[in-house]
Amino acid sequence: MSNVVDIKNRRASFEYAFIDRYITGIQLKGSEIKSIREGKAAINDAHCIMYNGELFVKGMHIAEYKNAGNFGHLPVADRKLLLTKHELKKLGDAMKNKGLTIIPLRLFLNERGFAKLEIALAKGKKIHDKRDTIKKRDSDREIRREYK
Repeated sequence: MSNVVDIKNRRASFEYAFIDRYITGIQLKGSEIKSIREGKAAINDAHCIMYNGELFVKGMHIAEYKNAGNFGHLPVADRKLLLTKHELKKLGDAMKNKGLTIIPLRLFLNERGFAKLEIALAKGKKIHDKRDTIKKRDSDREIRREYK
């Protein structure tokens, strides 16, 4: 495909420490996938919740598709994520027991044209952890400048 979609949640790595990552499918309507293929989606404010043993992404914004007419979709709606039962049980147990959260990291199209969402089981960083991240980023930037 000439049209590559790769939408990232840049703040996620600053706000959270990742424990485990998963690639999930997303249950979408026709107008939603068409809008994603145009690159009109955002996952910055999104997070995942467990409901009745299923995983949903909340707060993911997919712009309305202009040619959908009456068959459009809501821009911000809960969308079901497609995982195996084993993965769902593992994530559900981790969220209950350890106080962790699940956040979306990246929205992309795979080689077959299906929309996939990379999610991470994550733990929120404390203020001092964020400071360490800033220091590391600044030192890496200085090193890159010296070698150019």
